[in-house]
Amino acid sequence: MNYWLMKSEPDVFSIEDLRSAKGKRTCWDGVRNYQARNFMRDEMKKGDLVLFYHSRVQPIGVAGVAEVVKESYPDHTQFDAKDSHFDPKSKPEDPRWFMVDIKHKKSFDDIISLQDLRQTKGLEKMPLLQRGQRLSVQPVAKKEFDIVTKLGN
Repeated sequence: MNYWLMKSEPDVFSIEDLRSAKGKRTCWDGVRNYQARNFMRDEMKKGDLVLFYHSRVQPIGVAGVAEVVKESYPDHTQFDAKDSHFDPKSKPEDPRWFMVDIKHKKSFDDIISLQDLRQTKGLEKMPLLQRGQRLSVQPVAKKEFDIVTKLGN
């Protein structure tokens, strides 16, 4: 099993939106960074757990946990000229962008803020906390995942 952190702006899609979605699940579309895409396409597997991270709000931080319930498949938004994630260079026979489906597992009562994460022993090497780290999808070590979920319980 692998562990991940996925960032979303809550005014676009929050953990509450995920919890309220049909079947408490959704596709994770619109990722347009090659490294983040490669993580989803090549490494995310059904059953992997995800820290759901709210970005660009106050407080910025981990809002809960989700689970990967469907492995990668072509992101349909890349083919839709009316969608903000449209990619005219991507073709159905040779898709450039992929997505996974995730399902809500748990919402934390309180956001675990970025500041709290930075001050927590054992998270010093967590990719999220490294200078310049901006990926919307990134790996998390099991030890780090366990520390963060313990903070959320």
